[in-house]
Amino acid sequence: MAHPRFALKSSALLLGTLVLTGVASLLFAVATGSVPVRRHELWAILLGDRSAPNYILVTELRLPRALTAFACGGMLALAGALMQVLLRNPLADPYILGVSGGAAVGALSALLSGLGGLWLTGGAFIGAMLSMLLVFALTQGQGAWTPTRLLLTGVVVAAGWGAIISLILSLSPDTTLRGMIFWLLGDLSQASHPGLGVGTLVLGLLIALISARELNVLVFGELKARALGIGVDRLRLRLYVLASLLTAVAITIAGNIGFIGLIVPHLTRLVVSHDHRVLLPASALIGAIFLVIADTLARTVFSPVQLPVGVMTALIGVPLFLYLLRRSHH
Repeated sequence: MAHPRFALKSSALLLGTLVLTGVASLLFAVATGSVPVRRHELWAILLGDRSAPNYILVTELRLPRALTAFACGGMLALAGALMQVLLRNPLADPYILGVSGGAAVGALSALLSGLGGLWLTGGAFIGAMLSMLLVFALTQGQGAWTPTRLLLTGVVVAAGWGAIISLILSLSPDTTLRGMIFWLLGDLSQASHPGLGVGTLVLGLLIALISARELNVLVFGELKARALGIGVDRLRLRLYVLASLLTAVAITIAGNIGFIGLIVPHLTRLVVSHDHRVLLPASALIGAIFLVIADTLARTVFSPVQLPVGVMTALIGVPLFLYLLRRSHH
């Protein structure tokens, strides 16, 4: 068994390395595109040189988009890590409680009505919150709720939202159909105000870390956690709500982006740690880096055509997840 001081130093070194990698991924995203930004010019812009030729390109387009991708990737990965330990299901992801379906119905309804901007964002968030409240209300019923009951209710509600989404797409005119599909597959092209996402990620991570020690005990079973004085029901409810809110904000900002919340926690457990004091921040950082790189590739690989970022995360995520399955089997 590793000495506690050595384990603490190695964890700090790991998280520090991930933070530096995250900064490097942001710089890579800002400098890469159809108009490349050279290193010396990039540093001048970041230091506030408004006379640089690409100042507006970096500060008003690329940097806000990269920061938004960073925040959304971190939120989805953190929500996925929480869902997997709370439901004790390795296939759980941030969308498993139907939050994404509700957000999609709200956003697509706004687009079908010819609305955009704040109406689109507000519709997505209201739909996500409605879905979360519906799942919890149906799960509670007339008795105590359980993770299995919550999971099954979420799957059923998600299926219902899926049917409504199909109906909306069937009724939509061709002029709005492309925008709807882009939103459903994940789209960061409209990102301009990253403050909401970054603030939500930081706050959510702090709240999750407060419960990290309790999660370490909960992994060994509910009975042991209760015997050690942990309020399991309150813990689960608090973190379910937190994971749902993180997912709702990420979907509201960027649309449906798959695989991050599913594969990043698995990858983190395999190569980093099972200790949630390390797992949660590491998952958030790896998810953030993953989405920043995926979004950069989505807008540059087939430039000037931009792919929905969800397509790129799936192209990367499918073979990576199969590799993780094969490795965990061996």
